[in-house]
Amino acid sequence: MKKVLITVIKSECRSGHFSVGDRFTVDDLCPPLCHELWNRIYPYVFALQNGGELDRGEEKARFFEMSCPDEGRVAVRCELCEKQV
Repeated sequence: MKKVLITVIKSECRSGHFSVGDRFTVDDLCPPLCHELWNRIYPYVFALQNGGELDRGEEKARFFEMSCPDEGRVAVRCELCEKQV
């Protein structure tokens, strides 16, 4: 399974859990994210891990950006790790 890098690009979390620039690598276990954000991004992370490409306008991409369902207080960029460790 391929690895996906999650980078926090916006952080206004009510609980102060994240800072801009925080990074998490997803391998076979879910990262330490709140369950609301994880539930929202998981289908796309799973697609990337399994070789999928995502629609991005007229193009396909191996990354996406998404925000949490709590008024978008936290936003992340998730991308396929090209260099697998």
